Amino acid sequence: MKIFFLVLFIVHGLIHLLGFTKAFNLAQVNQFTENISKPAGLLWLLAAILFIVASILYYYEEEAFWIIGAAAVIVSQVLIISYWNDAKYGTIANVILLVPIIIAFAGNLPGSYKNLFQSEVEKGLKRYSPQKILTENDIKHLPLPVQNYIIYTGAIGKEKIHNFRLEFSGQIKPNPESDYLNMHAIQYSFYDEPTRLFYLKSKKFGLPFDALHLYVGSNAIMQVKVASLFQVVDARGAEMNKSETVTMFNDMCIFAPSALIDKNIEWETIDSLTVKAKFTNQGNTITALLFFNETGELINFSSKDRYESADGKAYKNYEWETPLKNYKDFNGRKLASYGEAIWHKPEGNFYYAKFNVISVKYNCTE
Repeated sequence: MKIFFLVLFIVHGLIHLLGFTKAFNLAQVNQFTENISKPAGLLWLLAAILFIVASILYYYEEEAFWIIGAAAVIVSQVLIISYWNDAKYGTIANVILLVPIIIAFAGNLPGSYKNLFQSEVEKGLKRYSPQKILTENDIKHLPLPVQNYIIYTGAIGKEKIHNFRLEFSGQIKPNPESDYLNMHAIQYSFYDEPTRLFYLKSKKFGLPFDALHLYVGSNAIMQVKVASLFQVVDARGAEMNKSETVTMFNDMCIFAPSALIDKNIEWETIDSLTVKAKFTNQGNTITALLFFNETGELINFSSKDRYESADGKAYKNYEWETPLKNYKDFNGRKLASYGEAIWHKPEGNFYYAKFNVISVKYNCTE
């Protein structure tokens, strides 16, 4: 779908050069039977340039795309109306090109998921204050596998974590029968006031869709829109709150190990490589198992307190786990760079997501 619109922007733009060519007698243009003045010819050139610029902005998904695209269509349609007999069929192309322009416009409205996400991010960033250095004394009360993990990741001697910004790509599978869809996501997590903000973009059948997860205080929502216009999922309520508490703790374990000194976590050692954790946030209490290897790496996280919902209305409780591997250095901290998300259903395991970490930044101020 994107390639179709991209080609149409370029071809439609180049066709406008015929008006410029006709006006300045650069070549014979039989497609135009009417005379075109030089000022009008410059407008045809302007329309062509606007369409080409719009195609570039569309390809790179720049925010200014819809503005330039709308300007191109307006100038084009004014010219088409002025030279209706020769150019009327260009209206069809302009109407088609309005589709990606309207979608981009909707994605930049104040109420768009992207802007709601950014608004919550800015609130969290304003709360930042310099953090103390994490020492071995800070972690001595933790189970030995957790201590070893924190030391392995390189957190000792670095600032405690107030927040982090995570960017990753990967694939998601809406249901067991569907194909994997490519996706890109940005996430911010804050620990002074437990908050998880997650924004995802993907495409299905060529149509863009975005998803927003907000976990602020004790309440969580998960919403999905197609083409930034049509909301298809609006999940909230007790099950959603508990599920996102699991996800919040999962992120803490994977991307912010030094935050595991949190007083709201109760620990129990199962064996030399396995621990049980109970995490509470504002009335939501969840339990999880953490599995480590001999190297000190966290290799899996499992919880039975998360709920699956395809539509935000019906919830089903299954065991949920996130196996991890490929530890790499991210700003001086060793973290898993690849993970999967799995539902353990009665009919079989459902591998619904795969994640590849692009970057992780800590204690962000902007």
